Amino acid sequence: MFRTVRRSTGPLGALRTLFSREYDEKVAVGGVTMSVDAGELIGYIGPNGAGKSTTIKMLTGILVPTSGEVSVAGVVPYRRRTENARNIGVVFGQRSQLYWDLPLIESFELLRAIYSIPRDRYRRNLDAFVDLLAMNDFLHTPVRQLSLGQRMRGDFAAAMLHDPRIVFLDEPTIGLDVVAKENIREFIRGVNLERGTTVILTTHDLADVERLCSRIVLIDEGTIVYDGDVSRIKSQYGRTRTLKVVFTHPVAAPALDGAHLDGVEGQIARFHFERDRVRADALIRQASERYDITDIALEEPDLESIIRTIYLEGYDGVRSEA
Repeated sequence: MFRTVRRSTGPLGALRTLFSREYDEKVAVGGVTMSVDAGELIGYIGPNGAGKSTTIKMLTGILVPTSGEVSVAGVVPYRRRTENARNIGVVFGQRSQLYWDLPLIESFELLRAIYSIPRDRYRRNLDAFVDLLAMNDFLHTPVRQLSLGQRMRGDFAAAMLHDPRIVFLDEPTIGLDVVAKENIREFIRGVNLERGTTVILTTHDLADVERLCSRIVLIDEGTIVYDGDVSRIKSQYGRTRTLKVVFTHPVAAPALDGAHLDGVEGQIARFHFERDRVRADALIRQASERYDITDIALEEPDLESIIRTIYLEGYDGVRSEA
């Protein structure tokens, strides 16, 4: 819960606020109950202001909850901050833990000293991350001169140097180009699979979640509204599927029983249909019997379109299944 001063308006407002204060209270996170198993990689998602970053800050020990219990690897973060810091790694996409005026390698050396990492383990981890993240060309470049993609790679290595059991990633691919995003995703996947590191990922880029996570936790207004498999939310909310048909010759107004024509571009037509009402194989058979076709493909809805639908239409269906 956050408590803020209610400020009075007008010329004497500041003076009134100084001597007679009123407060507004806002519950930022109030209905979050979840557990994460060791080695899981979960997506923690929701709209702006939903409570994602507040949750992460409580888990890292930055914020103290006003009620409830928080435990990370058996440690209460705000009570044993030093021990918790040794268990976790954190990457905030909009903030860096690197030292702005120092070469990247010297930031790593300082972190080695801060975490008391044994020299051989530090060298082994550093060599592995330099190779995985292709950092060799800019290791001796001051952080302030690095591109965003290079700095983010440095931040990922910095968060992993001390072999944390749990890593919190808050918008780790924000602002990155397509190539840099894919490199970061591969690194996250590799760390999770090869080292068994538990990863909690918050992001607005749902392509990150779809490519990396099998489980998502959806939060809104400080309350969890869905916690489960990506496949289940897709089957529950991704009711509409798309059939793409490529004809041998252009067809002006193709039609398939049980499907709605979205549009035709040249020799390509797209139809959408409800998965619960029409079988895909029946539509494919219709298309092949009625028209000369060269290709046909079934397209599933992506996670981004499903989450957008949930935001617009409400959470009742999700909550009843969660």
